[in-house]
Amino acid sequence: MTFHPARFAEIAAARRLGLGHPITFRSITGSTNDDALAAARDGAPHGALFVAESQTDGRGRRGNVWFGTPGQSALFSVLLRTNVAVERASGLALVGGLAVRAAVQMWLRAAGQNEPVLVKWPNDVVIGGRKVCGILAESQVRSSEVVAVVLGIGLNMGGELPQELAETATTLSAWGAANFTADMLVADVLTELEPRIEHFLAGGESTVAELRAHDALVGRRVRVGAVEGIAEGINRSGSLLLRDEKGALEVVHSGHVEVPQP
Repeated sequence: MTFHPARFAEIAAARRLGLGHPITFRSITGSTNDDALAAARDGAPHGALFVAESQTDGRGRRGNVWFGTPGQSALFSVLLRTNVAVERASGLALVGGLAVRAAVQMWLRAAGQNEPVLVKWPNDVVIGGRKVCGILAESQVRSSEVVAVVLGIGLNMGGELPQELAETATTLSAWGAANFTADMLVADVLTELEPRIEHFLAGGESTVAELRAHDALVGRRVRVGAVEGIAEGINRSGSLLLRDEKGALEVVHSGHVEVPQP
């Protein structure tokens, strides 16, 4: 499932994608997010794409290591130069999750699978309760202004997962979705991402509604740090809304979600 830059460029041109060029492809890199952040500091434009077959320093939120077998994971980052407020920048990870969810659902249906693909706030895409994709949004801020956001995406395409991840993670091939190439996969995600970024920047109402329809947490009791309550979706900035036992609505801007056992 090797990524071919020239073939991707042909797909992107045919679809008239604003995202996905210029392309930087490396067989091995430390982190595509680090590559994109460095390029952003050097003036790389909106839409620049950074792809690798494997990473030696891949990471997720809270510094977690991202596992990825060479040729079996789609590892890419896209540079966004958008007029987004500092307090809303982290919400772009959720927008990325919705884009990946839409693409993955399309691939599963093409494989004859009807299993719903859901988004778990703030940045995971899950199938059957197991993670198939993680997303990391990192911002560059100058004088309280966001000058760039890098959206890093790690998507499990196939291969055998390590024992320690087998119960919590999954792959596309495990659900019968295998009739695609890495170039098609990245192009499909960016095709879904482009309009969703515009909708989020325009106010976020459609982002709230879309997550409501595909929310892995809504209606469930969850805990984020010291805050616990029933998940009620997100607000237009992408923050999680929790209803506590007294009926008050808590707004959670970031954190690790836990689902307490009954």
